[in-house]
Amino acid sequence: MRFFRRPVPAAARARLEAQGLPFLLARLYAARGVTDRRELDYDLKSLLPPATLTHADAAAARLANALEARARLLIVADYDCDGATACAVGLRALRQMSLGRGATVDYLVPDRTQGYGLSPAIVDVAAARGTDLIITVDNGIASLEGVARARERGIATLVTDHHLPGERLPEAECIVNPNQPGCAFASKHLAGVGVMFYVMLALRAELRARGWFSGATEPNLAHLLDLVALGTVADVVPLDHNNRILVSQGLKRMRAGQVSPGVAALLAAAGCAPARLSTFDLGFILAPRLNAAGRLKNMRIGIECLMADDPGKALRYAQDLDALNRERREIENDMRDQAFALLERLDPQEIPPGMALFEPEWNPGVVGILAARVKEKFHRPVFAFARGESGELKGSGRSIHGLHLRDMLDLMSRRAPGLLLRFGGHAAAAGVSLREADFPRFRALFAEVAGERIPPAALEQALETDGPLEASSFNLETARLLEQEIWGQGFPAPLFADDFTVEAEKCLKDKHLKFCLNKNGRRIEGIEFNADTRLPSSPRMHLAYRLGVNEYRGVQTPQLLIEHRGDAREE
Repeated sequence: MRFFRRPVPAAARARLEAQGLPFLLARLYAARGVTDRRELDYDLKSLLPPATLTHADAAAARLANALEARARLLIVADYDCDGATACAVGLRALRQMSLGRGATVDYLVPDRTQGYGLSPAIVDVAAARGTDLIITVDNGIASLEGVARARERGIATLVTDHHLPGERLPEAECIVNPNQPGCAFASKHLAGVGVMFYVMLALRAELRARGWFSGATEPNLAHLLDLVALGTVADVVPLDHNNRILVSQGLKRMRAGQVSPGVAALLAAAGCAPARLSTFDLGFILAPRLNAAGRLKNMRIGIECLMADDPGKALRYAQDLDALNRERREIENDMRDQAFALLERLDPQEIPPGMALFEPEWNPGVVGILAARVKEKFHRPVFAFARGESGELKGSGRSIHGLHLRDMLDLMSRRAPGLLLRFGGHAAAAGVSLREADFPRFRALFAEVAGERIPPAALEQALETDGPLEASSFNLETARLLEQEIWGQGFPAPLFADDFTVEAEKCLKDKHLKFCLNKNGRRIEGIEFNADTRLPSSPRMHLAYRLGVNEYRGVQTPQLLIEHRGDAREE
């Protein structure tokens, strides 16, 4: 593992300090590309205007017409956390804005056996319900056949999505996607829930202009920001300024206890204290519980939890989701052990630049997590496959910096026509379907193309850190300060690195290591979760760590959350 320190532009740091930021925050933010304190203004008025999102106004007009016509609207959602929260945002906002004047708003979410997105089969179910308008959330940009079937059945389609489009766009009545050709929206990183929230903002403005709310209470869409924050963080989209505003505002409401009953129930089931909620909690504690429904059963459980207005009902759903998440963890651990056992037989020199894995008994809902775990351990782009329906394999991939996964699949599809049945995704994550008999060919081609496309330096494991943290900052005040800031994909939480003396150590539950550490005479506790439990061979260790808060029996103390350790300085 090679450590390297993020450069800190001196001029940017000095300017941020001059604008009133504490030295530590000025240093951290300058290292993340912030040059002016206005980039840290997370007030709602700083959001990019909905009118600048291409076709948001047209979508609003189409939806307003549907509400006036008392139409039957159906939201078709994806089966992950982003899709579930986007669906809940759409349902809550549309039902509030319909004002009980005759329009109906329902939803449909396929399970993994039915496949991703708006398929012709899903359209047929929508037609049987008498649907007038289908609204996709977090999907649809690749649903050419599904949109065509909707046209055949006389159903209008509004696509809201954020995934990268292919060469052709579906022939929908309207498409809202910041990544579609010709869209000049300044933030290309909205999650699916962010796109839907923007469409709802545009719809409210359209209805206001039409006098729809005359004599009625206009809905406060800020009440939906807890869902927007959760879905945005869960989908691991880059937290540019616009996304940080959405997440900050959602977290602010959640910390103040202003949450929907469903989110409150998820917090209770997970044992999370709302007042100290962080982006880490959203991404690694709440999101997995929602995702477990889509992975192992049906995301309808998750959506019903988010839509529940009765706290007791919401808690029952949240407890079901918690149980599913425990089951998911057990399945994931078994699959991970199998994958690691297979790969550890390889000579390190034989590990290909792109890895594709398949075992017949693997669960299709967990292969994405497995791909992420293998990627983290071996620092290679990985696809993990499981058996789907009709003899197909369904794969989920995760990439490393230096390889755009969706673009690489596009290249593979052109190099080997017919190999990939379906594919889509982002730079860092993608999905693909292929025939089981074609897996060896996919594995070989993936390794070949990855070897061509990944710069050799990108295959070397490296850890970017913020360098040392002064021992005087090992306190609760600094830990809480860092905990309350907005961190995430593309705007990483602070990771410090320095040498320590180990004064004591012990193993907890055969899988965690706890240390008493000393730096320049300042003692602090450190813990490494799910660690290699071999104790260090030297009393001096080089650590990469985050500064956190440990709470035990109501007492809070600062502690170091260790992410990497070595016997000697590696930086």
